[in-house]
Amino acid sequence: MALGKGLNSLIPQQKVITTSSPVATQTSVSVPNTDRIWHVPLSEIVPNPHQPRKQFSPSDLEDLVTSIQKHGIMQPINVTERVDGGYELIAGERRFRAAQLAKLATIPAIVRQATEQEKLELALIENIQRQKLNPIEEAFAYKRLIDEFGLRQQDVAEQVGKSRPVIANTIRLLDLPDEIQRALIEGSLKMGQARALLSLKSEREQIALFQSMMGQKISVREVEKQVAAHGEKSRKGSVRRDPNLIAQEQLIEERLGAKVRISKKGDKGTIVIVYHSKDELRRLLEELS
Repeated sequence: MALGKGLNSLIPQQKVITTSSPVATQTSVSVPNTDRIWHVPLSEIVPNPHQPRKQFSPSDLEDLVTSIQKHGIMQPINVTERVDGGYELIAGERRFRAAQLAKLATIPAIVRQATEQEKLELALIENIQRQKLNPIEEAFAYKRLIDEFGLRQQDVAEQVGKSRPVIANTIRLLDLPDEIQRALIEGSLKMGQARALLSLKSEREQIALFQSMMGQKISVREVEKQVAAHGEKSRKGSVRRDPNLIAQEQLIEERLGAKVRISKKGDKGTIVIVYHSKDELRRLLEELS
């Protein structure tokens, strides 16, 4: 399924006409393939268990409720039929929730066939295109596609229309301490700043620098300078590491999406790549082959 083209390719633009159905009211008969558009009773729709977005702003929902009450719902949600009856939401949870708050009886919906993987992909793509996911929600969604459906990072990148390094570096945000992840979710820390903190190898150092940054207006470049100035020490604990080695580590980390440690002695040295699961090891082997 060519998801990179966006949801516009999934939503027909034809002028709708109205017919009737015993269960739901159909509002278009010219939908491509097997997809159909209906006015589906809200009471027959269950939420999408694969919904990557966990944070919904109450004020945004209130604004959408007001708009729906005045203008109706301009774009249908996506649902699939359940084998035990009723429908399961694929994409459009914000509109679904707002319609419930507006006490609508039905909601326009595209009824389509979708696998479990496609449900997650569609929900993810819609939220990415609308820029509604915070970085941690996005990272968890990418990781689920890899862990649950056996996709490679390159596969995920092609599906959502982003580069593989972007996918890899977003997933790496999940390695940050919970305190820093919460700041990303709340928006008090930018993704670029968080990625800079990943260059520090210990959780203690990451949290210490993060806490010193809070409340300050500091750019990503300044964070990177502070990370370098923080000065990782050698195993003897007294000598600063070569900044060129640190830069080279960061370059490899950007390419592989994994923590890297370079040790050098004279003209020789070692490169250590850290992985956290069998799936990540398999991905790294594919990247290096």
